[in-house]
Amino acid sequence: MSEIDTKPFPRLALIAAGVLVAGSIAAAAAGRFAQTSSAEIDATQSMKPLAARDLTFFDMENGAVEVRDTAGEKVLYVVAPGTNGFIRGVMRGMARSRRAHDLGQEEAFRLAEWPNGRLTLEDLATGKRIELGAFGAENRVAFAQLLFATAGSTT
Repeated sequence: MSEIDTKPFPRLALIAAGVLVAGSIAAAAAGRFAQTSSAEIDATQSMKPLAARDLTFFDMENGAVEVRDTAGEKVLYVVAPGTNGFIRGVMRGMARSRRAHDLGQEEAFRLAEWPNGRLTLEDLATGKRIELGAFGAENRVAFAQLLFATAGSTT
């Protein structure tokens, strides 16, 4: 046997690694709960949005996603196939949640910009709400443009 095989792994290094992992988990949990504290949620619920729009998202056979304004049933925006992965990813997650509740894609989503600068997407069918700014400014813009899109916009 070599000398390396007979020496035990340093106990202090194992303890330090364990403390580091536990601290990381605790910090992530604290950050998560701090972002969505009940006081912040209550404040958002009592505020009126600066702008809001109810939208539906439909997958097309060619791979595009049509975004329609529920007020006028007009196609406001077409996400071309293979583009805008953030919108596609968010909507894929929302669709998964709807399938879990046996719901279709017809019910609207509410996109809202709040006085405190937050931009949220709420599934009116399930009540699930996503803070879009949490994914970065560039990804926030992908959805923010839908608030003011006019019929026929394309990416």
